[in-house]
Amino acid sequence: MYKVLLADDEMLDLEGMKQFIPWQQLGLEIVAAVNNGFSACEVIEQQHIDILVTDVNMPNMSGLELARHALDKRSETRIIFVSGYQDFHYVKQALSLNACSYVLKPMDDQELIDSLQRVTKELDETKRRQAADAAYQQAIPMARNELLVRLLDGDSTSTLNDESGFWELAHSYGFQSLQWPIRVAVLEADDVAWKLDAKQESARQELFQSFSAEVLTACLEQDILHVCKLSRQRYALLVSDEKAEAVLRFMLHRIKERLSFTLTIGLGLAVQQLNELSLSYQQATEALDCKMFFGKGKLIAYEQMQRAPEMEDARTLDLRLDALFTAMANYELVRIHDEIENLFLSVLTLRSKCTIHNLAMYIVFKLDQYLHSVDEDLFRLLGMELRNLDILLQFETMDDIRSWLVRKVFEISEMLRRKASTKNGRLIREMQRVVREQMHENITLRDIARQFSFSPNYLGHLFKEETGKSFSEMLIQMRMEKARELLKDPSLKIYEVADQVGYRYLPYFSRQFKETYGMSPMDYRKKE
Repeated sequence: MYKVLLADDEMLDLEGMKQFIPWQQLGLEIVAAVNNGFSACEVIEQQHIDILVTDVNMPNMSGLELARHALDKRSETRIIFVSGYQDFHYVKQALSLNACSYVLKPMDDQELIDSLQRVTKELDETKRRQAADAAYQQAIPMARNELLVRLLDGDSTSTLNDESGFWELAHSYGFQSLQWPIRVAVLEADDVAWKLDAKQESARQELFQSFSAEVLTACLEQDILHVCKLSRQRYALLVSDEKAEAVLRFMLHRIKERLSFTLTIGLGLAVQQLNELSLSYQQATEALDCKMFFGKGKLIAYEQMQRAPEMEDARTLDLRLDALFTAMANYELVRIHDEIENLFLSVLTLRSKCTIHNLAMYIVFKLDQYLHSVDEDLFRLLGMELRNLDILLQFETMDDIRSWLVRKVFEISEMLRRKASTKNGRLIREMQRVVREQMHENITLRDIARQFSFSPNYLGHLFKEETGKSFSEMLIQMRMEKARELLKDPSLKIYEVADQVGYRYLPYFSRQFKETYGMSPMDYRKKE
């Protein structure tokens, strides 16, 4: 309700207004009814007043003076004057104060009601306009983020002919004022999956919020105006070539000092135009992907990646690791030994102790990813903690590292085989098989429960107990893994991939994929 203050030195008129006007029906509330201007001023100082209804001619302080005081205090206050004086001088002064109405005494109740209704409509319209303005201002950062993501993804060049306003929007957000040449940097929090795995969701959320706040604050301090969020642990920003290294090293130092994890930054080459940003962004993500070979907590420029001879060998690692994980799933111990042997032979010629350590850590990292894809956890299976991996840095020979990995993968393979033979394990595998076959449909836990003749609640509880994940989390994970596999086929359009994994709304699929893998489906396809 809007707040109303009544001021009139004639008590009968004041009581009449209080009693005979249907204030509540009009959506109004009288906060005070006073008989002089000074008392009215006290109310105005203490309370929020939307509408002031005042007599023009009051002793000591006139209604005109009171109105000026009310407007000085709050310019949005609406004024309605009532007076028995018909002198044009009073009307002229009232109009100069932007009075909403001037009601003459003896007062007609309906005339005052009509005036109050007009004022209430004006206040409603003002409130709607302010709400719309607030929503617009709140949407601007999200729109800027979305626009920059589109520029980095390269969407602008493909949609330029269809969206004539795209570049005008880019100009309105100040992208044309950038100090060219510009480089794109992609920032990623290191080891987040491992370090946050055992934390409660509230603690995880708090840490991600701290990371976001530190990144954005550092950008403001370094006058970086164009920054966007790619995922909870990744940000991209535009920085001039001249000050890129200094700014980014400042960020590395800041995050290391203030948070419990480090930051790795991939830096693309300098470009000269807005529509070339996607190229620099692609290079930055490629550089960031190589942190397992260059190390974390560093700035990795695309130039370094081009100069590194081991990158040619590194591109074959994922294929070899796929073969290792297949052997592990099938409990083929001899093949496990041979695949790990082949992995180390691929980097043997480099004679680099650092590279061997990085390879071992990369294998462990990918192994953890693979186990999560089958609803298992590396450290839970082995009964070890993250700090136990320090042993990899203490081994002095490649044979020691290789032997340790072989033993651990043997252990995991044996555990997976035992778990797969249990009754519940077989049920979970059968559920996952059905999900894979029906992934393109709008499948739910209720549908699966109906097929297996269980109640949804029981089956959901059983699934969570066996895998540590909810059915919906498993479904999203399986869909994303299938999508990643399908994106390697260049003959499939991205919307066709989305449809095959059960997503009918392409933007939602793209957001889900980026949230899972830290890059859009288009970026992933380019990378592959």
